[in-house]
Amino acid sequence: MNKIEHLGIAVKSLEESNVLFAKLLGTEHYKIEEVVSEGVRTSFFKSGPNKIELLEATKADSPIAKFLEKKGEGIHHIAFAVVDIKAEIDRLKEEGFKILNETPKKGADNKLVAFLHPKGTNGVLVELCQEIKEV
Repeated sequence: MNKIEHLGIAVKSLEESNVLFAKLLGTEHYKIEEVVSEGVRTSFFKSGPNKIELLEATKADSPIAKFLEKKGEGIHHIAFAVVDIKAEIDRLKEEGFKILNETPKKGADNKLVAFLHPKGTNGVLVELCQEIKEV
């Protein structure tokens, strides 16, 4: 894993949270994107070399909606940048981690993503992110 790619924060209202985080970070969000397959709208902020992803549910049965119902607003996941997501999934499986989606899927911000089950990572949902290379 190269670096922390971003921190994901589950929010009830993207609009209200965008205002809050713009004040907090002293900068506006640079992108809003919907990932229909996951039932989520995202908003990205940069803070120095770091990124924050706000996540709002668009469907009542989406993972973010379930998270908000169970735990409320707050940190949802930590994402790590990887060069080869398939190789990293294989490595982590060999180390005994449970991968929630062994086939990477398209996520927000032009990334291929896969998640590790939080039961194997001290309760933290871990996301692996690989930049999608345009051919």
